[in-house]
Amino acid sequence: MVVATYEQPLKTLLSLMGAALLCVFSGVLATAGEEKSPETIQIVAFGDSLTAGYELPPTAAFPAQLQKALKKRGHNVAVANAGVSGDTTSGGLQRLDWAVPPGTEAVILELGANDALRGIDPAEARANLDKILASLGKRGIPVLLAGMRSPQNWGKDYVDSFESMYPELAERHGALLYPFFMEGVALDPKLNLDDGLHPNTAGVARIVTGILPQVEALIERAKSKRDKKQ
Repeated sequence: MVVATYEQPLKTLLSLMGAALLCVFSGVLATAGEEKSPETIQIVAFGDSLTAGYELPPTAAFPAQLQKALKKRGHNVAVANAGVSGDTTSGGLQRLDWAVPPGTEAVILELGANDALRGIDPAEARANLDKILASLGKRGIPVLLAGMRSPQNWGKDYVDSFESMYPELAERHGALLYPFFMEGVALDPKLNLDDGLHPNTAGVARIVTGILPQVEALIERAKSKRDKKQ
């Protein structure tokens, strides 16, 4: 696996994460002002600034672009934005119950980047993601786990431990896996904001294109779960 290297100074990264933004997620599953039907598959995009759409208009954020792309492909879906800038796996675990409300039929889980940037022990991040996946599993919610890569400055042991947790946890919990959320976008100045860390509108579009097949597989799992309940 090709490993990305993040070269921004850590103090800059921590400053960006410290200024956590409120997520676009408003507590309802459908996009604001949009009609939804009982047939609509309710998806929650649950993550950090990469999901929330850091410094982007709501319509350019990952959940909004993903929903638009899925609808163009004929899927009746609503993708809620449950991203919070600066969130770690610990923060995600703490807000899981209200961020993924009743009625959710599928979750795209994108957390861990801020753990790696802060040098948090991968064992802690792994444990948090494990609990999140276990909780969603008990609720019968199919999950697509989006992997992340670690800065190289923490050393090989850290990088290996951090990056291996995503495929291992996906296998353990029977979740779908998209190995690297920023695939094809990380370190490309044309696809990122000036901070070099967060995707711009074009970068988010590239992410959506890459992850789309796995999201469609997630939708099929959600439909299968729904059919079994009927």
